[in-house]
Amino acid sequence: MTIALDYDYAKPATLAQARKLMAKHKAPRVLAGGTDLVPWLIDGMVEPDILVDIKGIASLGRIRVKGDVVTLGALVTFNDLLESKVIAKRAPMLQDMASKVASTGVRNRATVLGNLCSAVPCCDAGPSLTVFDAQIQLSGPDGDRVVPLDDWFTGPRQTVRKPAEIATAISFTLPPKGSGAAWIKLGRYKGEDLAQASVAVLVKPGNVCKVAFGSVAPRPVRGVKIEQLLDGRPLTDDLIAEAVKLLPECISPITDVRSTREYRMQTMEVMLERGLKAAAARAAGRGPKYGTALI
Repeated sequence: MTIALDYDYAKPATLAQARKLMAKHKAPRVLAGGTDLVPWLIDGMVEPDILVDIKGIASLGRIRVKGDVVTLGALVTFNDLLESKVIAKRAPMLQDMASKVASTGVRNRATVLGNLCSAVPCCDAGPSLTVFDAQIQLSGPDGDRVVPLDDWFTGPRQTVRKPAEIATAISFTLPPKGSGAAWIKLGRYKGEDLAQASVAVLVKPGNVCKVAFGSVAPRPVRGVKIEQLLDGRPLTDDLIAEAVKLLPECISPITDVRSTREYRMQTMEVMLERGLKAAAARAAGRGPKYGTALI
């Protein structure tokens, strides 16, 4: 299929040039990996008047580490995450997540930040980075600003980004030693598939728990009530069972072509229990190795 739209194309060499181009047009779109944007163009789901290709801005393609803070530039791909020694050592759950994104070819193009900008409810980076309290950096005609990932998504394919703004990076603090995490993604089959449901869990020293879900609400959501219940308490079987009972208050799955509402809810009960147990065990220095399938 072809793209039956009329729009301009530009490939600026600097972020300043990119900002000027975005500000001069009414319906600009940023092109990075393009793995979501190009299909949307083909289907007529978006109609830009210019594509601003940021792949020529080298500074946006770096993973930077300063102390315990990691910053992923807008051009960092999922395969870049898989190849990062820092991520492998300090945040291996993110490599579990990245390894489940589509295929190797797609992971070579698809950017982590682009996945968040597309804002589909099943985006893999959403829940997994939410539990790390990630923040998105934006640059636009009114200056720069930072948005917590908790506040980023406003609905299916919708975010707080203004039309002329460019999402330039996402940053998060690496968890302290003695932390454990788990990422579980349910698909219809092995291989390249979108999530029917997903859950990310992070357990830090002192039993500080973070939980987030994907594909079970109009946007990736945090399990706030579950976090409040678990906060500071040892993750016993009884407490985990209590947390599972809170799922209907945290998620609102629907029936669509990939799954029924009832199936998503029932399997999420299993996924949350396994995720909490695996993360707690990893925090204690035991449990399944990262990369082990939990469902």
